[in-house]
Amino acid sequence: CRTAAPSNWGPTVSASRRRDPSRRARPTPPANGDPWRSEGAFGFAAHARTEGPDAAGPVGGTGPCVALIELASIAAGFETTDALRKEAAVQVLRARAVSPGKFIILFSGSVEDTTSAWRRALEVGADSLIDQLLIPNIEPTLLALVRGGRPAVPEALDAVGIIETLSVASTIRAADIAAKTASIRLLDAQLAVGIGGKSYVTLTGEVS
Repeated sequence: CRTAAPSNWGPTVSASRRRDPSRRARPTPPANGDPWRSEGAFGFAAHARTEGPDAAGPVGGTGPCVALIELASIAAGFETTDALRKEAAVQVLRARAVSPGKFIILFSGSVEDTTSAWRRALEVGADSLIDQLLIPNIEPTLLALVRGGRPAVPEALDAVGIIETLSVASTIRAADIAAKTASIRLLDAQLAVGIGGKSYVTLTGEVS
């Protein structure tokens, strides 16, 4: 038969905390009214914090430090997400399955915390790793689109470009470089949902 634990045992501490008490505490999910929203039964997704409601516009500015892990296994995705959140105080902006059976984890925090969680995620998900990225200051309008911000197409377009890749991480990496290299406007980002695992971003600007 089971017996209740004595009340003087104190609060339950996870095995990872007992092994390494120097690890930072796991961030507490925000209460109602905070600019986060729950994403299904697992993880959290942040609302896009942009100057406009449509998340599209001229690029420019300094965004937060973000990292992304792209895995070939959904089970490994859950395990890796759990490990990185226990490693450092980071916010999981998106943790979900995408086509064709991959799993992506997008998270953000200070450069130190994000780097620590990113390294831990690479260790845990090494056997299923497809691609990864770490950007200390992502382009803010790109991050808004990646988080699911609704694009707004201008009435008149100049030249239009499309960057298409086979992984989510490489699309985000290429779009961030493009946004920081030239004066462009990001229009949309589609990340491996219903398109055979491919990803792409569209942009517009003057021909030069």
